[in-house]
Amino acid sequence: MSSSPSAPCSHRLKERARALGFDRVGIARAQDAPDYDRFREWLDAGDAASMEYMGRYAQARAHPDSILEGVRSVVMVSVVYGAKTTYPAVGKIARYARGTDYHQVVRGRLETLIEWLKAEAPEASARAVVDTAPLLERGFARLAGLGWIGKNTMLIDRRLGSFTFLGAVLTDLELEPDPPHATSHCGTCTRCLEACPTDAFDGPFRLDARKCISYWTIEHKGPIPDEPAENLDGWAFGCDVCQDVCPWNRKAPPGLLPELAPRPEWESPDLIEWLTRSKGDWKRALRGSAMSRAGRVGLLRNAALLLGSSGRVDAIPALMAQRDDPDEHPTVREAAAWALRKLTGDAEKREPAAPNDGAAG
Repeated sequence: MSSSPSAPCSHRLKERARALGFDRVGIARAQDAPDYDRFREWLDAGDAASMEYMGRYAQARAHPDSILEGVRSVVMVSVVYGAKTTYPAVGKIARYARGTDYHQVVRGRLETLIEWLKAEAPEASARAVVDTAPLLERGFARLAGLGWIGKNTMLIDRRLGSFTFLGAVLTDLELEPDPPHATSHCGTCTRCLEACPTDAFDGPFRLDARKCISYWTIEHKGPIPDEPAENLDGWAFGCDVCQDVCPWNRKAPPGLLPELAPRPEWESPDLIEWLTRSKGDWKRALRGSAMSRAGRVGLLRNAALLLGSSGRVDAIPALMAQRDDPDEHPTVREAAAWALRKLTGDAEKREPAAPNDGAAG
C-alpha cells in the first residue's frame, strides 16, 4: 500500500460519493479517536444508563484499527433525512425513524462506494460502518470537516443542520485528508439545553441518558419506572426537541433520498390501534424500519404509558385487554396496568414488575 496520500483518488472518491446521494463527504486520517477521554468520562459517570454495550466495547472505540486492521483513512459521509414536520400531541415519532431503516439505506450506498474504490485500487481493503461498529462517528466526522459537535452532542453542519445520518468507509488506502472543522458556531446559544423536556443535559456536550426520552423509549428494555413514564412528553419513539429548536435547522434543506421519506403511518399514529394490532401486522409494519430497535413490545409499552398519562379514557377497553391477556409480554401488561391506574384513579398498590425477558419482541 502506498504511504503517500492520493489526491486524484480522493477527489474521484468524493465525486462518486456525492453521485450516490450523500450530501457531504470528507476524509480523516485514521488516528486515536477524538474525544475518547470525554467518552470514557461519560461512561464512568453512569450517563450511559443500562446501555452496557457502550462500555463493553469502549476500548475498541479508542482507534478505528479495532474495526479494520491497518486502516489509514476514514471516509465520512452524511445524508439529510426528513424535512420540517409537525408532530401530534401524543404519539410523536422521531424524524429519523419515519422512513426506511437508515442502516439499510446508508450501508447499501457505502457498499456500492467500496465496490467503486476496489475497482480503482484492487489491492485496497475497506469496510462500511453505519452506527453498528465501535467507531466514534461524530468525532471523525468533525475531523473530516463535516461540521462541529453542538451543545446537544449532535453533529451540526452550517448548511445542512443536524438532521443527518452519518456513515463511514474505513480503508487501508492513504487518502488525502480534509482540514478538520476546528470551530464551533453555537456561540452563546443554549436553546437545545433549555428546551429538553426532562432536563437531560447536565451542561453543554453532556447528555445523561438516565433522563433522556430517546433512551427510555428506544434503548431501555422492560418496564419504565414511574418518573420517566410520566414524563415522555408525548413521544412514542425517540425525541427531536433538542434538534427542532436549533437555529441551524431553521433553513436546513429537506432530505432527497426517496427511501428516507416518511411513511404516513408513522407521522400521526393511532396508539389505541397499536394496542389492538395483531403480531403479524406488527411484524410487517416494522420490517425495514429503524423502529424495530424498540420492537413491538417496546412500542406497545410506550403507547400504553402515553395513553395513560394523557388521560385517554377511550383507551380503557384496549388497555384492559392488554393487561388481562395471559399471552401478552409482561412488560406490556405492566404498562397497561399502570395506564389504567392513571385513567381510573385506582390507588391499588403497584405490583412488582414481572421478570423481564426483553422488550424487542
